[in-house]
Amino acid sequence: MKWNWTILAGALALGASSALFAQSESDIDYPESFDTPIPLFTVALGDFSYPISSKKPEVQAYFDQGFQMMYSFTTEDAARSFREAQLLDPECAICYWGEAWAWGSYLNGPMSPDKSPRAFAAINKALARIDLASAKEADLIRAMSTRYVADFSAERRLEQERAYSDAMAVLAAKYPDDLDIVTLYGDSLFLLEPRRGTRDLDDPNVIRLHSVLTSVLERDIRHPGACHLYVHATESTPNPGLAEGCAEYLGTAIPGASHINHMPSHTWNEIGRWSDSIRANIMAWHSDQKAAIGEGFAIYPMHNLAMLLFAASMDGQGALAIQAGKDYEKLMDSSIYHALTLVRFGRFDEVAAVSKRPENSDFDGGSWDFAQGYAALKMGDTFTAREYLDKLEKLAQDTTDNYRFHDGKNLLRVLAGILRGEMAWSTGDMASAVTAFESATDAYNNIVYDEPEPFPFSAKHWLGAAYIEVGEYAKAITVYEEDLREHPHNGWSLFGIKQALAAQGKTDPDIDARLEQAWARSDVWLLSSKF
Repeated sequence: MKWNWTILAGALALGASSALFAQSESDIDYPESFDTPIPLFTVALGDFSYPISSKKPEVQAYFDQGFQMMYSFTTEDAARSFREAQLLDPECAICYWGEAWAWGSYLNGPMSPDKSPRAFAAINKALARIDLASAKEADLIRAMSTRYVADFSAERRLEQERAYSDAMAVLAAKYPDDLDIVTLYGDSLFLLEPRRGTRDLDDPNVIRLHSVLTSVLERDIRHPGACHLYVHATESTPNPGLAEGCAEYLGTAIPGASHINHMPSHTWNEIGRWSDSIRANIMAWHSDQKAAIGEGFAIYPMHNLAMLLFAASMDGQGALAIQAGKDYEKLMDSSIYHALTLVRFGRFDEVAAVSKRPENSDFDGGSWDFAQGYAALKMGDTFTAREYLDKLEKLAQDTTDNYRFHDGKNLLRVLAGILRGEMAWSTGDMASAVTAFESATDAYNNIVYDEPEPFPFSAKHWLGAAYIEVGEYAKAITVYEEDLREHPHNGWSLFGIKQALAAQGKTDPDIDARLEQAWARSDVWLLSSKF
């Protein structure tokens, strides 16, 4: 691609002239954390460094810390680190660039009205000191200056992000051997893409994004920034294993950054490396807790626990999944995953003890209703089960809530269909049971891509079991094979296929071997793909 250097130079000059309109520091609100100096972490950081022109070693150390925190999505602490570098060397232009970067949009958070003035002020301070910067630092500062304006507008943010990406494209071409500049260019491209949903590998924008990130990873497969982005850029494609190579190294690249510890699990879940996903999220949960003693950065701890319990559920590790559900309850004041993991692993006598119905959302509350109703049914109390089913179905009809970005109605229909199917099965009405499970599966298939999914189980584990019960063995195998494409190597569906084959007097050595491998760490004994 050819770039119009005249237009770009004009855009950069416009960014530089905007310094005239910068707000005074006293007019800008900063988080309370800025009242406390951030220390230099020694145990939690990796060996990444981006050399800058400051001659003071401590300034370099704080700058590197801020850079690593940005690669870890620890944005506020990154800003504090860059601010500390400024205090140690007030003439360090690139240190103000770092703070401006930290306040900007990143993959998990768009620019907001409160952060915009901070970013604008920081980049203008960098511009005011640009003559003291190296040539490369000056280029980075000018590129960043295209990203921020005096008057924030959420509707027009994309214009600045495009201008910034265009500027970074020029720098990536100018400094192709600077892998961090190329990574920042990749990051800028990613911010122009929809964050949610699946990605088409034939989409020209996806091809361009992938090519930029792989150009870094081909030269340094351990690059934490490029690999972090590449995992996200590939996880929702038809080939999530594209990031498998760099994911092998990513989790320990910044040892105390829980989000970096956790990130390989986005790849491991998609390709069915459940035990590796468990290990990644245990490491992340440990870093979340180490933050209390200054040896880690707590980043999305609730997400780490949700991923842990999902992977453990698919791996058949009930004790681990349930404990993660309990920890999630303590952290989020929601018993949703404690209750759902108990249902997943058939510990029905323990569900009633999860007595606090979560009120965080209709989905949380409805999930609790489902678990209570399901457990009551299995414990022989059909009257209570019916009460919970009626409540759940009414909630599924009336709710206007969403869970994360999922349609709350659709999610609750999955649970209502499973519970209705189990109630029909308990009376011997298998025709109605199959219909209910098919309805639950239809709703389940409508869930948009997410990691982890909202439930620690698949509705297809119920539908497949019902097909086996009514002698529809081919249909059961088809459903389980679909589930294995969505959740590779999960023992629930492998067991279902083995069971469907056995009902026909058949065996398959490949299925037997895959099940033995998938269930090697399981602590449950199965009679069906559902309890």
